[in-house]
Parts: sequence; C-alpha cells; structure tokens
Amino acid sequence: MTQTMATEPLVDTHAHIFRADLPMDKYALHLPKHDFTVDDYLTVLDTHGVWNAAIAAPSFLGTYNDYMIRDLIAHPRLRGTAILDPDVSAYDLRQMDREGVVGVRLSLRGRKELPDYTSNEYKRFFFRLADLGWHAHLHIEGQRLPQMLPILQALPMDLIVDHMGRPDPASAGKSEGFEALLNGFDNGRMWVKLSGGFRIVCDQNPLARRLLEVGGPERLLWGSDCPFTDFEEKVSYRSVIDAYHDWVPDAADRAVIAEGSRKLYRF
Repeated sequence: MTQTMATEPLVDTHAHIFRADLPMDKYALHLPKHDFTVDDYLTVLDTHGVWNAAIAAPSFLGTYNDYMIRDLIAHPRLRGTAILDPDVSAYDLRQMDREGVVGVRLSLRGRKELPDYTSNEYKRFFFRLADLGWHAHLHIEGQRLPQMLPILQALPMDLIVDHMGRPDPASAGKSEGFEALLNGFDNGRMWVKLSGGFRIVCDQNPLARRLLEVGGPERLLWGSDCPFTDFEEKVSYRSVIDAYHDWVPDAADRAVIAEGSRKLYRF
C-alpha cells in the first residue's frame, strides 16, 4: 500500500503481531483467537500515515521471539522489545541488536511472585542491556510500582513503564502507585507510555495531563496497543489516536513525544 504521511509526526511505540498457531507460554493470562500479522499491522500504519513503530513481544508467546524478529529484519521501519530469560548470552543479545531489537519486555502483570532483579544473574543481564543501549519495558499493576520502581531504577538501563502505570482503578491518580510513577521521573532515565487507555477503568485524561505536567513531553511516549486484544469490537486505530489528542492537546508537545520516541527506539 502506498503510504500517506500523517499530518503531524507520530510514532507508535506499542503494538503486537502474532498468529494463533504459534507456541504459547503455559502461564499466559489469555490466548489469541485470531491472527494479526505484520502485513495486517503495516496496512493499519499506512492507512493512518504512521511510518515508524515498535513491536512489543506479547506475553502469551513467552520467550518465543523468533516470529517477531523475522519481521523486524524484513521491515527496517519497525523495532522490537523481546521477552528474554536472564541467562541469554551476550552473543545472542548482540545478534538481536543487529536485527532490530532495542529492549526487553518485563511482562509481570498477574505474576504471583516477582523475579529477584537484585540477584547477580539479573544484574548481569541488565548491565548487558545497558551496554547495548537497550531499555527495559515494564508492564505491571500500578499497586506494585512502589515495590518495583526503586529496584529497576537502581540498575543502569533506561526504563519505560507501560499503560500509564496501570493505576489502581479505585484510587487512580491519587494512588500510591501513581505517585511512585510520578516521582520516578526524577532520575531522568524513565519514560511512561500513554497507551492502553481502553484497559484503564478510570478517566485517563487526568492521568495523562498529570504525567505531562510532571514528566514533560520529553518523558512520554505514545502507543496504540494495536490490535486491541479483547477490545477489538470497541476500539479502532483512529479512536486511540483521537484519545491521544485528547490527552496531549498541544501539537508541539506531540511533536516532542514523537522525536523522543525516534531517539529512544533508535530509528
């Protein structure tokens, strides 16, 4: 499809590609009932004039990153974050770096027990990520951010927090977790994704405005969370762009977010 450029800069930093017949992780919280291939996604991007985008490895595939990486190699306009075991070799990390992977996804939502990121095994892993210029991409319940953020921010790699920190729906922007997220901007190496608003029960506008006020556009990213798993009938790519414009109404701020996204994801 011929690309139609968007009327303003836009980088989608969060989407998933998959097939339902791929090997699934035994601990998956849900399983896909359909395919969403890279060709499907590129058609969506071209329709909306978005050129650069990042693929987040879906949690239900576990460490099976092969499918995503093949598509990153084939399409240099894309980057990816992989789910990896901490004993992955430095050689394999360097190879993935050449193939378009720029970070590791820490998919911890729903986990009864959290990994010990203070162990030597994980510290070695995160130092290797930092040596490559990779980031860690955290997906976890907002209630657990006060526990997890200090541990991760003491490590040398950059950190991205998913879905506005997934705040506790009961207290939202006044929760301890959301306050921990806001305070996390202070170390200068954390970004927050304005993404997955349709998964957040409370009103997202105050959350986004507060993140913008405290972190500034330099510390924010936008992601569609396409193909909107479990919300396919209610959410469209156009609707998530419209929501983003509500959250960040100033086009100049959105331009800063887009430029920062290009640098962080190494486009």
